[in-house]
Amino acid sequence: MPTNEKEYNGYLIDQLRLLKRIEEVTKDKEALEVIAFEREFIEQKLYQNPALGQNK
Repeated sequence: MPTNEKEYNGYLIDQLRLLKRIEEVTKDKEALEVIAFEREFIEQKLYQNPALGQNK
């Protein structure tokens, strides 16, 4: 389990990179839609405001 925000963000970026690689090799429209859907959730976590560890 990630111990800090930087490590957690690293995991999220790795997930985005994996989705990008899968996207590059598939031509299946349904799979591309699922990838786009999952990408949105990962990006929401990655770019959330306020960032993890900041209490407002």
